[in-house]
Amino acid sequence: MAERVTIQDIADALGLSRNTVSKAINNTGVLADSTREKILQKAIEMGYKQFSYLASLPSPEEVNKQIAKAPGEIALFTGNFIGNSHFASIMLDKFQKDISALGYSMTIHRISPENIETQTLPITFNPINTKGIMCIEMFDYNYCKILSDLNLPMLMVDGPVLTYARPLNADMLLMNNNTGIFELINDLQKKGLSKFGFVGEITHCRSFFERYTAFRDAMYLYSLPVVEEYSLKEASPNGMHYTEYLYNSVENMKELPEVFICANDFAAIDLLQALKKQGINCPDDILIVGFDDSPESIAYDAKTYNLSHS
Repeated sequence: MAERVTIQDIADALGLSRNTVSKAINNTGVLADSTREKILQKAIEMGYKQFSYLASLPSPEEVNKQIAKAPGEIALFTGNFIGNSHFASIMLDKFQKDISALGYSMTIHRISPENIETQTLPITFNPINTKGIMCIEMFDYNYCKILSDLNLPMLMVDGPVLTYARPLNADMLLMNNNTGIFELINDLQKKGLSKFGFVGEITHCRSFFERYTAFRDAMYLYSLPVVEEYSLKEASPNGMHYTEYLYNSVENMKELPEVFICANDFAAIDLLQALKKQGINCPDDILIVGFDDSPESIAYDAKTYNLSHS
């Protein structure tokens, strides 16, 4: 029996680091689209089977049987493969089992950058037999608008920031992005800390934006000054790796905050790497806060505080 293909196998085949391949497969961190596409294509080519949602699906034979008897399909649209690190992976596994029990089948459609650029639906999507749509990692507002205008029941797991001002014809599922941040800042300011910064592209999705607004609201509530220089809120420019962007940004800071609150664990890990290159240690020199409690953060538990643990 052939050995199972691993992330390291894919990394070796492409001459890339294991961390880079992991980010592409698990949809974490920041990578250039071309790099992400190359990694995903190689993973499929090599027969990598550990995408969490693929592992939960029945065999092709079972799918055909379900389709034959199903009252319809639920179409899952995703901008990236959903790895075990994604908070929606467990939910998606349960969802697939529940709709199967009701006689529905699930079809999965990965939306490519070309689909978004041309505003076209994937050729695999058949709207005639589709009874509902679920969107995960879909943050392009105009494309989500196309899907919502199909007039099918639609559930978005997180969504574009623009939906605040321009609601879509869809329901949206969000986690609690506020309470943990308020509790954290309250606890740390009681210990005498007052200099806080935020790291993460705040317009990437609603969750990131809500975490940033919670950060600012908590600072206001506890009468702490918001120093804009302490926060790194933009995407890395011109395809620059996010760690490099953070390294350059931190290097140009006249003064570091005492605490960096990050939009998720992967921003926190990238920040740790950027600081380490400059000889800045966590937690001795600075505190770093993650969010989501991803498996990758376990190795950094001694160095970071994760809001999911609060």
